[in-house]
Amino acid sequence: MKIANANIDSENPPFIIAEMSGNHNQSLDRALEIVESAAETGAHALKLQTYTADTMTLNLKEGDFFIDDPKSLWSGKSLYELYEKAYTPWEWHQPIFDRCRELGMIGFSTPFDETAVDFLESLEVPCYKIASFENTDLPLVRKVASTGKPMIISTGMASIAELDETVRAAREAGCEDLILLKCTSTYPATPENSNLKTIPHLQELFQVQVGLSDHTLGVGAAVASVALGATVIEKHFTLSRADGGVDSAFSMEPYEMKQLVIESERAWQALGVVRYGSTKAEEKSRVFRRSLYIAEPVQQGEALTKENLRCIRPGLGLPPKYYEVFLGKQAKRDIPAGTPVSWNLFE
Repeated sequence: MKIANANIDSENPPFIIAEMSGNHNQSLDRALEIVESAAETGAHALKLQTYTADTMTLNLKEGDFFIDDPKSLWSGKSLYELYEKAYTPWEWHQPIFDRCRELGMIGFSTPFDETAVDFLESLEVPCYKIASFENTDLPLVRKVASTGKPMIISTGMASIAELDETVRAAREAGCEDLILLKCTSTYPATPENSNLKTIPHLQELFQVQVGLSDHTLGVGAAVASVALGATVIEKHFTLSRADGGVDSAFSMEPYEMKQLVIESERAWQALGVVRYGSTKAEEKSRVFRRSLYIAEPVQQGEALTKENLRCIRPGLGLPPKYYEVFLGKQAKRDIPAGTPVSWNLFE
């Protein structure tokens, strides 16, 4: 499938998405610097999130609307305060997308309600992302699908039945190009909870391009996903985790994103095809195999023994599998030490 000018399939290197999220820390200058840094790493796309605190939740600071889990990165805040701090002002979207285009990157976003879809349509985004927490919001899925543009949907927490409903809703509403991203909806996620073996299963079930929305630290899980068929990798991105921000703790820094771009492409290149025997590049290395050589001078009529016949390098004689065949054979002529064994030398 294709998004803008990018081909996304197993015939091309993995498509790498840098997720800005709220790491701009409410500074447009920082947001634009993040775009520039992402482009320098070689990432193919940059993704925003399009919402306001009012479109996400209610402005209440108690009960269900307050985060009191001490293990949460956002403990001690209300949902409204969190989204107010993390959201990307809508008037920033155009300059951010413009900078993406100037730098050869694809800029797009995750809408969280129908008004966000309408806004993003006015900016002519090339594709859309549905977040894990919204993948069961079928009215939103249908609204996005009705644009006819490619959709990327994170699968975090969704059961097979729920994913089936989501995929059906998207397709019935007009989406022809769909990508599913295996996702673990914890922040950060641990490798042992990533379950990357789900990736080929997703591809088989839904017959779509499949990738990984990765919240683990480092590049290990993402690179491993390529071996299992991932054609898209999404990672949160920041200039520096030390600068703070709502998602900074599990976001990649520039040198890590650059490493991801390089290593994921290497993993893709290494997949190759099913092949046995030597490749063209290996032909010169055949000389380092073992083969049969005369180890001591042999006189005409003398029999080969374990002393004068050896399996050694280089590999220019007959293969070692003939060792027992030649033991006891008599030489037709004098043979100097260091001669590769051949059939015409013996009775």
